[in-house]
Amino acid sequence: MIGEVDRALLELLRARVGAGMRVEVAFEPPTREWSASRNVPTINAYLYDVREDIKRREYGMIAERDETGAVVRRHRPVRHYRLSYLLTCWTKRTEDEHRLLNSVLGCLLTNEMLPVTGTGVLATLGRPVPMTVAEPPEEARSLADIWSALGGNLKPSLDVVIVAPFPIPSNEPVAPPVTEGPGVIAHRTDEPGTVDPLRLRVSKQRPVRP
Repeated sequence: MIGEVDRALLELLRARVGAGMRVEVAFEPPTREWSASRNVPTINAYLYDVREDIKRREYGMIAERDETGAVVRRHRPVRHYRLSYLLTCWTKRTEDEHRLLNSVLGCLLTNEMLPVTGTGVLATLGRPVPMTVAEPPEEARSLADIWSALGGNLKPSLDVVIVAPFPIPSNEPVAPPVTEGPGVIAHRTDEPGTVDPLRLRVSKQRPVRP
C-alpha cells in the first residue's frame, strides 16, 4: 500500500510539476549528506509518520456470498492509514526553491484525491484516496523536532497527508449450509415474495390464555 502511494505521488508530481523541467522527485530522508549530493532541482517527499485513521475503522466480519446467496467466506473490513509526508524543494537558490514549492502547492491543491492507476491493490479496491495539503495538524507535532532528528536546518515545507485503504489479509472459510436432514427446511428470506416458514408457523399458533 505504501509503495503504491509513493508511486502515485511520484507520477502526479512528475506530470504536473516536473513536466518540461529538469526536476527530480526523491523519497530519501533529507539529511545534510543527502542535500549536499543534490545537483539538480529536487522535490523531496519524506514519509515521516504512519498512523491508523481510527475514525474510519469498521468492526466485525464481512460476509462474501455466492450466486445463490449462501455465505462462502468472511473477511475483515479494510483499515485506513494516514501517511504523512514532509514535502520540501531543493535548489541552489532560495528564490528558486520558493517558486518550485509554489508550483507543488498549486499542483496538490487541485487534487483532493490522489490519482491512483495501474493494477495494484489500491486500484483494485477502487476506493478514493483523500489527500490534504498544508492543513493544521489534528494534534501537536513539531516539525522542528523532525528536522532536528534528520540533522538538518529548518526550511519551508508542506505537510501532505494521504489516507489510504489497507486490506487485511484474511480469508476465513465457513461451513457449508445445511440443506437436508431430519426436520431441516431450506429456504431463503431475502427474495421478494418469500415467506419465512418459521414465522408463518408461529403466526398460526393460537395464543396461550392464562
